[in-house]
Amino acid sequence: MKKISIYILIIGLIGVFIGYKMYNKPHINVAEKPVDIALTASILLADFSSNETSANTKYLDKIIAVKGMVTTVEFDGEKTAISLQTKDDFGSVVCYLTKEEFKKSTEIKEGQEVVLKGICTGFLMDVILVKCIIMNSK
Repeated sequence: MKKISIYILIIGLIGVFIGYKMYNKPHINVAEKPVDIALTASILLADFSSNETSANTKYLDKIIAVKGMVTTVEFDGEKTAISLQTKDDFGSVVCYLTKEEFKKSTEIKEGQEVVLKGICTGFLMDVILVKCIIMNSK
């Protein structure tokens, strides 16, 4: 019984240590980081739709520059989410911009072509990018 208590204590301490390290992990400044992968919104969604496991290995937690046509721009306070059109009618690439990009995002219109840079966090009906910045808009 004493050995089990010691093992539980050790596992608990390891859990606390890992949680502490993750909580204090430095935030990534996307604007200062180089792009790992550049591609179109259609290719990004197609890769996730065809093989999510392979796409997770390739894109997850990477700095992605994605080019596409804006379908929606949604504002929630100082937060902005931009959806990019893809060839798939049921999915898109959704980019959540940083607060610092709010002013620039108010100039983005539906139908406009943009290049956004952010961190890929995965796929749920849409591919999600966070901490995005606007690299180029036409």
